[in-house]
Amino acid sequence: MATSTSQSRLKYLLHLAQDNLDFRLPEIKALLALRGKPFHSSGDFKEKSPFWCLDGLSEEDVRGVMARSVCAKSAFELWGHGQTHSELKTSLLNYPSENMSPFMQKDSTYRINVYTFNKTLEFVDRIKRIDALEYLPFEGTVSLKSSQHIFCLLEDYGTDPNDIPDQPNYIYFGRWIADGQRELIRSHSVKNRHFIGNTSMDAGLSFIMANHAKVNVNDLVFDPFVGTGSLLVACSHFRAYVCGTDIDYNTIHGRGRSSRKNNTWRGPDENIRANLRQYGTEEMYLDVMVSDASKHVWREAALFDAIITDPPYGIRESTRRTGSHKDVSRPPDGIYVESHVPVTQAYHLSDIFTDLLNFSAHHLVLGGRLVYWLPVYRPEYCEEMVPPHPCLRIISNCEQTLSSHTSRRLITMEKFKKPEFCYPRFSGRVVMEIVSRLLGSISKQKRGVADKLQAQRWSHRVQLNSPHYSSSQHLSSSLHPSVDQQLPYSQDKLSN
Repeated sequence: MATSTSQSRLKYLLHLAQDNLDFRLPEIKALLALRGKPFHSSGDFKEKSPFWCLDGLSEEDVRGVMARSVCAKSAFELWGHGQTHSELKTSLLNYPSENMSPFMQKDSTYRINVYTFNKTLEFVDRIKRIDALEYLPFEGTVSLKSSQHIFCLLEDYGTDPNDIPDQPNYIYFGRWIADGQRELIRSHSVKNRHFIGNTSMDAGLSFIMANHAKVNVNDLVFDPFVGTGSLLVACSHFRAYVCGTDIDYNTIHGRGRSSRKNNTWRGPDENIRANLRQYGTEEMYLDVMVSDASKHVWREAALFDAIITDPPYGIRESTRRTGSHKDVSRPPDGIYVESHVPVTQAYHLSDIFTDLLNFSAHHLVLGGRLVYWLPVYRPEYCEEMVPPHPCLRIISNCEQTLSSHTSRRLITMEKFKKPEFCYPRFSGRVVMEIVSRLLGSISKQKRGVADKLQAQRWSHRVQLNSPHYSSSQHLSSSLHPSVDQQLPYSQDKLSN
């Protein structure tokens, strides 16, 4: 064994899940950025590979990443690697002995696992591979159930299930550090959630969005199209305070027809707050309220650490905002009674993204992130179609394929300067072209559903029920001074 080196030579191996491939690198980079560390790959880095070698990190950094990541399965301290078992042996014998010895003491227990990617080995073959590691100076006792140290031999047989080689393309050996948070995908599955809707975000994607946004403890996170609050559930899991708005009164208050099979109407306790209560994060819930995203009610200030949202596309959920093309008379004093139901009109997708970017530029803190979904028509998509803003820089752009012609892209932007002008540097016509191509690829049946949804009138009003003093104080103090002219309740009533 080699005897002279320092801890700075430590390298770490990440084993990643082979789903949502485009989302993995931005997630790991964002989680490292939370710890103030850059992403440094080691060797021949292949983004689509299930194994990444990283350097420049400490074990604490790796554990911090794995405590959040839903794209990574496990992390290891890399002791050796090679294209063949012979190269692996040479690499392991050259690994510094002072890095190995703390985990090979006589009074310790250990076990060795064998993992193969894209190939299944018989039990006998696994034992042979473990026996072949006899050159390693293990002095402890083998314990398969309660071992203090776990080591793993990992063999990569490529990513093509139709062309599996006889011998592995690459082999790794290392000490297990930590597992990722893949269990969250199962434990927070929408199937088992108390309150859901037609477009509730998948649990895995919700946690990915929260990680891309660098949501941290005690952050304030806002969703302007909150729906059933799937994104709030994910952010609250990471101990961020969450709030949101939506124009749909029935969704905000958990009323109307249920989205579950064989259930006609929603129960009295089906709401966003009940979802957070289900997962033990109710104390992170500030509030949600009925509001029009095109006419925000927040005071002009940098309020939010992150804005995470899934805007409606007008397909499965309609896009509406308050207003009318007709000349609708207003009360002389601009104050509506509680029973007032505002008239709504179509909210074009181009206006949605224009308003969203402008709102984020004004209400994100410096360094805060906006994470949102953008629908695209794949055959004609190009990077220039992503709407820019002079105060926001694009951090990542990840595709989720929906069909051969359509997809949606998860856009992550970061605020790097305060706004001087409120209009972004892009034409709404560009986004409208994207939408027209998207709708052109949808079947007539789905277009019929979209038209029906667009024709529905939504009754809505504002109701703010704060779970505790600090949340009501924050929300009421954040409302725009002119809120009385836009909403059926006065500001005094909102703060009560």
